[in-house]
Amino acid sequence: MPPTPPPPPAWPLPKFNIRIEDLAHPGADLFLDNVKPLAALRAAVLASFEWLYATPGNAPTNVELIQLVLRPMDGVAYTFGSASQKEIHMSLDHIVNNSSRAREEIMGVLVHEVVHCYQYNANGSAPGGLIEGVADFVRLHADLAPPHWSRSPSPSDKWDSGYERTAYFLDWIEERQGKGTILALNAAMREKDYDESLFVELAGEPVRDLWKRYKAQFGVADEEPEEKTEGEGEECYVLVRPYNPVYI
Repeated sequence: MPPTPPPPPAWPLPKFNIRIEDLAHPGADLFLDNVKPLAALRAAVLASFEWLYATPGNAPTNVELIQLVLRPMDGVAYTFGSASQKEIHMSLDHIVNNSSRAREEIMGVLVHEVVHCYQYNANGSAPGGLIEGVADFVRLHADLAPPHWSRSPSPSDKWDSGYERTAYFLDWIEERQGKGTILALNAAMREKDYDESLFVELAGEPVRDLWKRYKAQFGVADEEPEEKTEGEGEECYVLVRPYNPVYI
């Protein structure tokens, strides 16, 4: 009789803590009525691992603690911390404003923010819109896209406009090139500084050409200005929704 194979390796889940700064806030009741904090945080981490690392052996092991802080504040959520300890702040007011779909919005925001705890960012040199797009790409594939998201870009949108705009573009690249392409994109930003040539390596074309092709399938004319040449100034990446994350 063949020997019993060893169990598969476990994902490197961190310790989780939660702090609720105002238990009397109606958003606190909505949170606790709709999700179990430990299960919700574990699910968010596993979604990040599935779409960015695929196997436990590839997943980062540096994150030892994720603390979730629920508090009244403007915006939606943000993440900060050290390499080993991360803190996610989520708005209780935002939960109240989405009370009709509280569970889906809570989980969607958690997935987005937990991705920021684990994704690579090319030593801090990757465009902010790409970082946000990867986080929403994972949210999209966790079936947690909110109803207001739209796949179709506008003529003035850029590939790195961020959030769902970039997430759907990355999803299109994933569909064309095969599952694991965005995983490979994330891996390529582990140790090297950002360079747009990585899109040529992963998807066969410069990212601007891919973006034009993506827009064309929606019948959208490309009105994005050409990239500035050296000396013309820096581009600014305007993040269109108030997640305000900090990446450490």
